[in-house]
Amino acid sequence: MLNKNKTGLIIGIFFAIVHAIWAFFVAAIPNQLQSFLDWVFVLHSLQPYWTITAFNFLNALFLVVVTFAFGYLFGFLFAAIWNLIRKTGKRTERVVRSRRKRR
Repeated sequence: MLNKNKTGLIIGIFFAIVHAIWAFFVAAIPNQLQSFLDWVFVLHSLQPYWTITAFNFLNALFLVVVTFAFGYLFGFLFAAIWNLIRKTGKRTERVVRSRRKRR
């Protein structure tokens, strides 16, 4: 069984780290990041639409906190659903085994 709290923390921390790295790059190399973003859009056959704005520490902090919260929720729900499916599967497996023994 998956621990819902630990799974939520792992996914939340992962999401937060990815977005903290993004915020760091926005602060450190916005022009190069814009070129990279434009290139990624072209790879997907899309016309570049978004532009990187000036770095704002509070926005970056809020981004990291919000993505952590959503990541935690996603991980918690994933573990809960995983545990439910495994529990149901084990019950079904026991029923199938008991029916085989009767034959």
